[in-house]
Amino acid sequence: MVLKTFGWSFAITALGLAFAAWQWGWEAFGVVLILSILEISLSFDNAVVNAGILKKMNAFWQKIFLTIGILIAVFGMRLVFPVAIVAISAKVGPIEAVELALENPAQYEALVTDAHPAIAAFGGMFLLMIFLDFIFEEREHKWLAWLERPLAKLGKVDMLSVCVALIALLVSAMTFATNAHTSAGHADKSTTVLLAGVAGLITYLIVGGLSSYFENKLEEEEEREHEEEEKAKAAGKPVSAVGLAGKAAFFLFLYLEVLDASFSFDGVIGAFAITNHIFWMALGLGIGAMYVRSLTVYLVRQGTLDDYVYLEHGAHYAIGALAVILLVTIEHEISELITGTIGVILIAASFWSSVRRNKRLEGATVDA
Repeated sequence: MVLKTFGWSFAITALGLAFAAWQWGWEAFGVVLILSILEISLSFDNAVVNAGILKKMNAFWQKIFLTIGILIAVFGMRLVFPVAIVAISAKVGPIEAVELALENPAQYEALVTDAHPAIAAFGGMFLLMIFLDFIFEEREHKWLAWLERPLAKLGKVDMLSVCVALIALLVSAMTFATNAHTSAGHADKSTTVLLAGVAGLITYLIVGGLSSYFENKLEEEEEREHEEEEKAKAAGKPVSAVGLAGKAAFFLFLYLEVLDASFSFDGVIGAFAITNHIFWMALGLGIGAMYVRSLTVYLVRQGTLDDYVYLEHGAHYAIGALAVILLVTIEHEISELITGTIGVILIAASFWSSVRRNKRLEGATVDA
């Protein structure tokens, strides 16, 4: 069962890592591996949400999501989006950005390095909003209860996450303002940091708004179909569950793609905290995206992975750590090894805590 579901993911992982080592060396192998692990972990909640919606769709639309959807996820969000970020930040065309990365890596690296404050501010704000909205929300399960309980109470204050994120952005921008006398470029970069950070916040709000819009559309469609089903039953007419599922499938598909895109933002933007190499990034995130689809299928068929209740917490703490790291790298350089390791450690710790919790619950059941 596992091999059947994850077979393609295992094969692409082996090929991708081998290609990275052959083409760029062992450093690329390590970075691609770290990016794959982070993408899988950060997208775990995506797989859970996808599975809950996907099981409502008929077989045809499930296949559409798992085929055409994966092309959109891998080539759209994991390849085109990073190139677009670099192109916009470095003020070059997308094709030119790819050509530079292939033909003139030194110039490409210089462009990306120069554009890094804007990328870091945009990504840092986006990721910080994801983390803050998670940590300020009341949840049934609490991993670090001593921290999450008081923060959940604070979260009852309206727009608190936006206020905290904007304060973090101001502090980041002021770092450049205080150093303005040492370099003429710093004054301009402080403005760039502010503008890019606000753009990151706006992007987060737009993505959240689109997700809510499609979710509401989906609920309306499901309610309408339920009413039609009740009318058909009352009239003694046969009801086709497959036909009813097909009517809402288009909204389901759109909703899933918007959700997938929004969940992909954290992995793509977080990847910039680890590397500026768009091909390493696309390869690592693409491998991770394959596992997200495999996890979705597994959840639909088995429905067991949601037992690891703290894994979502670990993934969001990793997002928070990446957000802080991105904002810090506006001014200071941080090793990719440190960046990648922090996220993996947080996620591994949450997974281990989930396993221990499950064992305690099993022991309590046996004792009872």
